[in-house]
Amino acid sequence: MDRYLATQFPDISRARVQQLIAAQKALVDGKPSKPSLRLRGGEQVTISGDPVLPPLRAIAEDIPLDVIYEDADLAVINKPAGMMVHAGAGATEDERNRGTLVNALLHRFGKLSQMGGELRPGIVHRLDKETSGLIVVAKNNAIHRKLATQFSQREVKKRYIALVHGWPAKDSGTINAEISRDLVRRNRMTTRGRAGRTAITHYKVRRKIESAYGKFALLDVDIETGRTHQIRVHLSSIGHPVVGDALYGAPRELRPEGMKKQPAKSQGKKMAQLPIRVEPPAGVLSLDRNFLHAAAIAFTHPRSGEALAFETPMPDGLHSFLGLLCQVSD
Repeated sequence: MDRYLATQFPDISRARVQQLIAAQKALVDGKPSKPSLRLRGGEQVTISGDPVLPPLRAIAEDIPLDVIYEDADLAVINKPAGMMVHAGAGATEDERNRGTLVNALLHRFGKLSQMGGELRPGIVHRLDKETSGLIVVAKNNAIHRKLATQFSQREVKKRYIALVHGWPAKDSGTINAEISRDLVRRNRMTTRGRAGRTAITHYKVRRKIESAYGKFALLDVDIETGRTHQIRVHLSSIGHPVVGDALYGAPRELRPEGMKKQPAKSQGKKMAQLPIRVEPPAGVLSLDRNFLHAAAIAFTHPRSGEALAFETPMPDGLHSFLGLLCQVSD
């Protein structure tokens, strides 16, 4: 149903179509429908309202923020893993995504730039939900425009820390592969599609780890471009997915070599503050996030021209996970 309506209204997103169905403004043979309804042909589909819904607005929410730097024009925030930068287009006014960085920013700063729209005030660039680290926020449109220009002209320097499966063939290298949307799995990006966007990633091995769970490499990663999932899809494309990143091929659990997989057991309610789980006596390790951290960023202040550079260490959860691997290293 939602696919059919998306073809009939190409100017609106599929998420908006799903909102239309949820609001019972898209009827099939006079009855409410579901997005997953399979149409057989011959049904009468009736639209009882405007399919172009009014834009959503982000709302302020009292959420603690780790503010690394702030002045009248911009701020640098250390975003925790598990926090979305902004609400998704599929959120409704009644079922809005809570706990986003934007919601927290609005509560903390009040006024932000509006160039990103009402769902993304202040957001110049983004980090994936399960990626922690530094993100720059603009407080007004003039600063936003100048920061966006620095990003587009590749003048902003960003360094990430990543733990990957396996050891890269070379201790340093560059991945220059276009990235596009995966046509089969729409929540993924790929380097194998056509008409992709230029993406350049540089990596350097900081440390090689050989453990009972296999080989791992701790990398410093610099990116010239900022494509969706860029680091994750690029590292996966060379056979070294980021630890914890099941979307791009990493296992959900790490088991010692030779250990048989046990039947899954209910873990109960997951605790956001305890992303690392060790299950004795089996020795199973898992990481409920991606081992990817935006550790450093450097740019020129758009107003003063001052060179600004910021760093933030890996969060405790990643340090702990790394420590567990090293304890069982050969």
